[in-house]
Amino acid sequence: MGSTDDARVIVVQYITLDGVVEDPDGSGGTPFGGWAMRYGPEGVAGDKFQLGELMRTGVLLFGRRTWDHFATLWPPRETDFARAMNAADKAVVTTRPLPDGAWTNSRAVAGPLADWVRDADRTLVVIGSGTIVRALQEADLIDEYRLITFPAAVGDGRRLFPAGTMLDLDSSERTGPGSLTVHTTRR
Repeated sequence: MGSTDDARVIVVQYITLDGVVEDPDGSGGTPFGGWAMRYGPEGVAGDKFQLGELMRTGVLLFGRRTWDHFATLWPPRETDFARAMNAADKAVVTTRPLPDGAWTNSRAVAGPLADWVRDADRTLVVIGSGTIVRALQEADLIDEYRLITFPAAVGDGRRLFPAGTMLDLDSSERTGPGSLTVHTTRR
């Protein structure tokens, strides 16, 4: 996939100062989990990643575990952002069929992930989904990271970047208790 405005791969993640992305809401049951929620709902509410129009024009790409979790969280919510999440086109990397009607506009990714991504004609936004992010990193298919960094260091947990990763900083701004930074990959 290239770095064109028409079709990019954007990864959005909540992250700690020490690079941990695992279990920000505590739903994973890890001893360190829930670190993002300790700052209250302001840290995670609304369109913190500034996806805006991409919620309508792009495709949200999920791994199965993240999709299963989100499919229980988002459908009953009534905020503007929840309506955008629910209306968005969603693709799920899975080997199991998706339950009918579980979350609107959801479909399984057809074929190998890297090929599917390379053939995409719309911007893909990967939310959470650590296994998917790692596969896309290994295939050098990520164009941009939008990270909300919380002022916490948890020590344990899965980190987003392998050692030696170099990115370019495009922008940074405060958002709630954290900061949103936008990075592009160096190619």
